[in-house]
Amino acid sequence: MSQSLAELRQKYSLGALTKAEVDPNPIRQFQRWLDEAINAQLPEPNALTLATADRTGRPFARVVLLKDCDADGFVFYTNYRSDKGQQLAENPHAALVFLWLELERQVRIEGVVSKVSPAESEAYFRTRPRESRLGALASRQSQVVANRQVLEARYQQLATQYPDDNIPMPNQWGGYRLKPEMLEFWQGRHGRMHDRLLYRLRKEGDWLLERLEP
Repeated sequence: MSQSLAELRQKYSLGALTKAEVDPNPIRQFQRWLDEAINAQLPEPNALTLATADRTGRPFARVVLLKDCDADGFVFYTNYRSDKGQQLAENPHAALVFLWLELERQVRIEGVVSKVSPAESEAYFRTRPRESRLGALASRQSQVVANRQVLEARYQQLATQYPDDNIPMPNQWGGYRLKPEMLEFWQGRHGRMHDRLLYRLRKEGDWLLERLEP
């Protein structure tokens, strides 16, 4: 290596995070930070790491895109037969991580995942570009394929079969919604004395806000 990993470090100095300034509702606080990431023109501001586990507790993680966020939770879409789809069928508990390095911010979210309604999946599917809809129909996500040419041939066959915009949504494709039980907002600070504010959902249905040590 040209430089030791132990020597790589970033000095954080862009901001602070206090209990007095955040929204009492963590979803609204998240939407505020997401809006700021979008307005800052960060690349892929809706990208998140999705962590899942199978029935044995073995962990898995990958990056997906957030496609909706409201009072009911955080929505992403995928193939239900994919690895993550099978893991969520076995164990619906999952975690999300958003990282906006340019703003020195991170958000962790934990909760339980369930499928969105077919109507909601269909409505979103119709907004996708034609190429993405054909790709969802062509892909047998997470399955072993002999080579790239097999995928390209399947895609071209479907493009010929559906020459107009009337491309059907695959039965095995759709959305998931994570209903949060915990959200942690992290703001980088000088000397690694980071700000960490944690929201926990209480049995009464409201949120408890606490500060964590860095």
